[in-house]
Amino acid sequence: MSPPFPHRRANTTRDHVAASLEGDGRLLRIVLSRPPANILDSAMLEEIRTVLEDAMGQSELRAILFDHEGPNFSFGASVEEHLPDQVEEMLAGFHGLFRDLMSLAVPVLAAVRGHALGAGCELATFCHRVFVSDDAHLGQPEIKLGVFAPVASIVLPARVGQARADDLLITGRSVPASEAVDIGLADAIVEDPTAAAQDWFDQHLAGKSAVGLRYAVRAARGELHERMRAELDEMEHLYLNELMATDDAVEGLRAFLEKRRPQWSDR
Repeated sequence: MSPPFPHRRANTTRDHVAASLEGDGRLLRIVLSRPPANILDSAMLEEIRTVLEDAMGQSELRAILFDHEGPNFSFGASVEEHLPDQVEEMLAGFHGLFRDLMSLAVPVLAAVRGHALGAGCELATFCHRVFVSDDAHLGQPEIKLGVFAPVASIVLPARVGQARADDLLITGRSVPASEAVDIGLADAIVEDPTAAAQDWFDQHLAGKSAVGLRYAVRAARGELHERMRAELDEMEHLYLNELMATDDAVEGLRAFLEKRRPQWSDR
């Protein structure tokens, strides 16, 4: 029988990500490879989703690890791609990433150093285990640009509770590693997040049944995933048809790109 994950895909470096199969094909490591910011733009998202598509038929896969090159996990999505002429395509690609991860239904880990902001924080928040370095900062700064974070609005309350999620989503502040662990946004501060995630995988997941893990993820996250699938559609409508029709959303994005303070019209 041919291997379910083609050999040519096992260790692949693309323009934006590097993918490797580790532990006899049981762990798929996806490395964001456009430092220092590792912006999750449409090109990077397409490459990640291609890697995940290849993994769909890999029966022995037990977990995915999101890792990164450079000092920062990710500064988030491309602000340029949030502008009206590109935002629909951008949201479809980003939300499609989470739909892919839900379809795979395997544990997802994150190794975070430096900043995980915006879409980068949303990706980490979705993960089952998040290992951070002591210099890590995580946050959802979208409100500072006059917009909101659709995925975080769904998954952040499930991870840290509604009150703490409200704090992060409404203020846009980022939290240091110590506070991230205190509120449950991250799981452990470690010297080497990548090694810690791999060790945790080896200790807790590598010896488990792959099919058993998939059913365990489906059972444990069934309600969240069902809600995400429904609410992502609602969030996209709210973002595209209502938020992006306001003056302030476009002003906030353009002000960021032009490196100036936004002039809010409250319309």
